[in-house]
Amino acid sequence: MILHHSRGWFLLFVLFLFAPLTFSEAAERPNFLIIFTDDQGINDVGCYGSEIPTPHIDQLAKEGLRFRQYYSASAICTPSRFGILTGRNPSRSKDQLLGALMFMSDVDRNRGIQPGETTIADVLQKNGYQTALIGKWHLGHGAKSFLPTSHGFDLFRGHTGGCIDYFTMTYGNLPDWYHNQQHVSENGYATDLITEEAEHFLKAQRTADKPFFLFLSYNAPHFGKGWSPGDQSPVNIMQPQGADLKRVGSIKDKVRREFAAMTVALDDGIGRVMATLKNNGLDENTLVIFMTDHGGTYVYGGSNHPYRGAKATLFEGGIRVPCIMRWPGKIKAATETNEVTWALDLFPTICQFANVKTGGLTLDGQDISGLLTQQTPVGKRELFWQLGPHEELKRGRWTALRQGDWKYIQNEEGDEFLFDLKTDPYEKQNQLQNKAAKLAELQKRRDQIADHLSP
Repeated sequence: MILHHSRGWFLLFVLFLFAPLTFSEAAERPNFLIIFTDDQGINDVGCYGSEIPTPHIDQLAKEGLRFRQYYSASAICTPSRFGILTGRNPSRSKDQLLGALMFMSDVDRNRGIQPGETTIADVLQKNGYQTALIGKWHLGHGAKSFLPTSHGFDLFRGHTGGCIDYFTMTYGNLPDWYHNQQHVSENGYATDLITEEAEHFLKAQRTADKPFFLFLSYNAPHFGKGWSPGDQSPVNIMQPQGADLKRVGSIKDKVRREFAAMTVALDDGIGRVMATLKNNGLDENTLVIFMTDHGGTYVYGGSNHPYRGAKATLFEGGIRVPCIMRWPGKIKAATETNEVTWALDLFPTICQFANVKTGGLTLDGQDISGLLTQQTPVGKRELFWQLGPHEELKRGRWTALRQGDWKYIQNEEGDEFLFDLKTDPYEKQNQLQNKAAKLAELQKRRDQIADHLSP
């Protein structure tokens, strides 16, 4: 009798020992917050050497891991967003989303991310996550099938075009601000509205019974899309607030000063979002990822110095971007890495941390969770980019391949470049004539990858 009683208690002990672990693991699945900014180059962030003050972004670097060789999926807005959200090279996209979708184009009203092109939000939503996209979408507009709510996001607050009037929330004179699938009229300042929506969402997560995935996609510091009554057409215009201009008054160049003013407003917003995360007890279990969609464009005040090139080019200035990841207790604070990584790595990495399987999905990135939590090297990388034309910037098709430290580029005019990024990260010495065998090797490999990725 005593023996039976002891065994009973032992069985109860085993059940109580293991049952809480199951519930605990479910409860402790991390939250994910991706802060994705627009047209912000590597020299537009203070901790990367910019003269523009970005103390809140810099604080993320003090509390997390700063990347020195991090790449966007593309040097243009639309394909960059396709890549980060699907984990697939934009060259795989059904609609060949290699250029920017244009809001007023009749052709582009029928193009965008298509059914069956699975996003990270789709996967997380099906596995018990609350998902939200706040800010810029730029993966299709018009039909409801193109909206974020048709691609895994429970909540959408923001705009679908490539840019927006910061004060009227219109693209030129056309409405482009959504609450889920409905147009709404909003007034204010776009950066502040996006921040406020993020604050509302995060406050609601304090008592939620699900972990969350928030893709916080600021349109800043991209130029605004105003309206010219005289020409009856949209116009690209810098739209800083007056008070922010005063804060960066020491910057002499007018356009750079306007860009800087829009950037400090963005940084303020990020500070507010991080404060909300902390004040609601969410920051300890949230992986925060800050990065930009691609390099900046000098015409509108951005800077990628000291790297060559800009937005819509495949030189380093177009695709090497600032990236910081913060997760208290998991990612060591105030560290940096020179490992070669890119936006396509986020999909498999997030799924690894969320304990979500990706079997059956073709992903083009790699799980870098070991790099984040244990500083495990990722090994030699092979990264491929293909650009379509960008009408507004008057740039054409490009391809590029990075294999180890070597990088091959062919631009819109057929000019070719070969760089050893280990010794020449600023791409000043074209090795085309000196490394014929390497050139032929990378040309052949570029063609193989391009053929393989074509839908």
